Amino acid sequence: MPAGNTPLLIGLSAVMVAVDDDTPLVLVTRRGTGEDALPFGPFHPDEHRTFDLSLRGWVREQTGFELGYVEQLYTFGDKDRETPEATLAGAPPNARVISVGYLALTPEARPAGAAFEARWQGWYRYFPWEDHRNGRPAMIDEEIAPHLFTWAAGKERRQERARIAFGLDGARWAEERVLDRYELLYEAGLVAECARDAGLPESDVRFGETMASDHRRILATAISRLRGKIKYRPVVFELMPDRFTLTALQRTMEAILGLGLHTQNFRRALDKAGLVTGTGAMETSTGGRPAELYRFCREQAAATAAPGLATPRRPAD
Repeated sequence: MPAGNTPLLIGLSAVMVAVDDDTPLVLVTRRGTGEDALPFGPFHPDEHRTFDLSLRGWVREQTGFELGYVEQLYTFGDKDRETPEATLAGAPPNARVISVGYLALTPEARPAGAAFEARWQGWYRYFPWEDHRNGRPAMIDEEIAPHLFTWAAGKERRQERARIAFGLDGARWAEERVLDRYELLYEAGLVAECARDAGLPESDVRFGETMASDHRRILATAISRLRGKIKYRPVVFELMPDRFTLTALQRTMEAILGLGLHTQNFRRALDKAGLVTGTGAMETSTGGRPAELYRFCREQAAATAAPGLATPRRPAD
């Protein structure tokens, strides 16, 4: 077939994020391959007036969820992307699939109904090297680094990329580099998707749970975006209930960043930003010392183009 006749299909991928009990969650479905996948659906220009309406419609159909906060993430169009069979069944075998990714935030990880094959999963199961709340994961220095050094041997550019991405040889860990780290592991053949996409036998070396198609790359892109954005826009409040304690807010920030924060410095910066106000009500259900409940000053934040929240690390980090 002439190059100009390759069918072009547009799909929409949704990274739906919630935080529950200090665990950052992402909503996943199951594909025919049995791998976890992000909710994904085709865009039909004759049926859908906008991408946004299309996204909300089929996410509702696939998972039973109504999307709230949504922002466009990135367009994924690399050649030879694996077609997500479950939603694009019947597509021509030579079709080029372009996926427009979206990030959606919700304050409640409500279980999907029995009619839907959707469930919430902790995102660190896919990226276990990203959670530093209890210190640097041992797997980085004991398992990942040796494999990366073998892969990068004699190649200075590779060595530098590994050092910067994973904070090796004294380099500072940069929490926003989630996508850089995943892509480096993919290039080095250290994630199962690499062998799968190349049609090779799966290696004994694999870090993190796999996802269908390039959905783990899309998820890594979303985590990178969210970790960066909560520092310059107050989007973290889209993950919070209407009323919350400052401790709950800090733990949500820590869950997303994968870092422990310095409590006193975090509270000072929060007070200075003026993004929350006390309600006078107290939280007593935990059985511990009562803590005041706060709310997000949404109107003030919108009127003043409010910044995000400061992320002062604990000294040990």
